[in-house]
Amino acid sequence: MPTAADKHSTRCPWCQGDDLYQHYHDTEWGLPCRNDRTLFEFLVLESAQAGLAWITILRKRENYRQAFAGFDPGRVAGFDEKDIARLLEDAGIVRNRLKIMSAINNAQRFLEVQQERGSFSNYLWGFVDGQPTQNHWRAITEVPTNTALSSQISRDMKQRGFQFFGSTICYAYLQATGVVNDHLVTCFRHRECEEY
Repeated sequence: MPTAADKHSTRCPWCQGDDLYQHYHDTEWGLPCRNDRTLFEFLVLESAQAGLAWITILRKRENYRQAFAGFDPGRVAGFDEKDIARLLEDAGIVRNRLKIMSAINNAQRFLEVQQERGSFSNYLWGFVDGQPTQNHWRAITEVPTNTALSSQISRDMKQRGFQFFGSTICYAYLQATGVVNDHLVTCFRHRECEEY
């Protein structure tokens, strides 16, 4: 088991220097997720991130949890103009009307996918036959910002009416939810996620 010092020296470099970022990296990022509530949470957060740094959204995560009904897609799908007005006044989230409306729209589309496939997890993991893609990058410069897989999923989701979910955002989503393992091979989490 790596010591704290070992972990620091072998972490992916993108999270270095920030305790919140490191905790997220060490406990969540890249771990295969099959829980629909969590998959919806990351759908909201990654879509909100468009054009911003992920750390910005990560710092607002608890505010998003409060503002978006604990990331319950059924409740978010029912948000109305009154809720939109409330969210536009909430300084704890990104107050962008289009992103707020897209979160509500995406909750509605999310429920449709659940209805069709039994769960959103079934839908998402169906693109990779239920098995995470194990990448073996040695340097952060090797990690792509999008792939054929993220383009395929993004295209399918757009056809289903999802918004703010282009190929690059989709790839970040796949990384976060462990559909792809993009921890560097030198990172202590690479093997942990691979064996999960």
